Amino acid sequence: MRFVSTRGAAGVGLSQAIRAGAAPDGGLYVPEEVPAAGPAGLADAPLADFAAAMLAPFFAGDPLADDLPAICAEAFDFPVPLVTPDPKRPGLKALELFHGPTGAFKDFGARFLMACFDRFGDPARPLGVLVATSGDTGGAVGCAAEGRAAVRATILYPAGRVSPFQEAQLTCWGAPVQALEVDGDFDDCQRLVKAAFADPALADAHNLTSANSINIGRLLPQIAYLAYASVRIARASGNEIGLIVPSGNLGHGFAALYARAMGFPIRPVILATNANRTLVDWKTTGVYAPRASVATIANAMDVGAPSNFERLAALPPERRKLGVERVTDDQIRDRIRAEYAASGYVWCPHSATAAEAYARLSDRVRDEVIWIAAATAHPFKFAETVAPLIGETVTAPPALAAIQGRALAKRSIPARLDRLADALRPVSTAS
Repeated sequence: MRFVSTRGAAGVGLSQAIRAGAAPDGGLYVPEEVPAAGPAGLADAPLADFAAAMLAPFFAGDPLADDLPAICAEAFDFPVPLVTPDPKRPGLKALELFHGPTGAFKDFGARFLMACFDRFGDPARPLGVLVATSGDTGGAVGCAAEGRAAVRATILYPAGRVSPFQEAQLTCWGAPVQALEVDGDFDDCQRLVKAAFADPALADAHNLTSANSINIGRLLPQIAYLAYASVRIARASGNEIGLIVPSGNLGHGFAALYARAMGFPIRPVILATNANRTLVDWKTTGVYAPRASVATIANAMDVGAPSNFERLAALPPERRKLGVERVTDDQIRDRIRAEYAASGYVWCPHSATAAEAYARLSDRVRDEVIWIAAATAHPFKFAETVAPLIGETVTAPPALAAIQGRALAKRSIPARLDRLADALRPVSTAS
């Protein structure tokens, strides 16, 4: 399997695509061809086994191919339950992706990616992993990178734009991880990362690579678990699946479309966004117009210029058919209250955008398929928002409770490349 740039650069192998993060022409790597869905017979197998079989075509011919089962075993080693949030509405399932060590779906991609880096990285010259985060990605990458010898991870997050627990989770990791609080929004953090990669001297000096969803190594595990959920529900129900995915930087949304393109039993795909309008305006007008991000209570989705739109735009028109629902903060709050009152189920602010998108469907559309909503983060991570809405304390699961006792460390910088370069020096030279 070869991976080509969305902007036309020649194809490379998977290890090279993962190592580079972005293509040399500034585009994003996508598979040269779409492999057909394969292991439906593994629907009852553990997710790690399903993922290893499903992802095998992407790894074919690559030096990492023999390591794929071990990589999957490392990345998919916690539960991924499919639950019915409200028994009175059996047509809606929640795919709970928040049972990993940092309580968010980003754990899958971060652990998968770090397992790959470990296998081709060199402790004598560690990979400099840069990650811009609007909330959850950085915590997952920090957790997955901690204690590894082949990487040095630098997390950039926007000052004042993450929840208190998210900030603790971004700043609590030990070597080789450092956290940079950037005076700006997520898009500023993302621009800094891109500028660093575009500076050949800086990129070479620090052996830079990316852990954001621009890296194909982040997307592959997301395709795997969405495909797995669709196969399990389709087999149990005899029906096809609709997916509703909260969307910020569009990696998760692209993964849903790609799983469908492979032939898994996914039909309608709906992207649920927060108040940031870029995707809904594109869907309405056909014109993609990035804009400054707007701060919301679903802050991990506060993205005005989603990087993965380039991958979406590269799909043939018939493969990028989707719906987009924009959900405001007030609508998020109302949905959390309503769902808890009806069933006792607690959605985080991000996942609540998916629950709201489902609630807006007509009865006819709801009945056409079984719907899976991606529940992307544990509500405890946003307890200061959720608890007042449901009138109850939100309890931390053990993994998140353990984070609260850790020492925190961060460094504040303006959104300037020279200041990022200064911050990278001690990380790249740390022993």
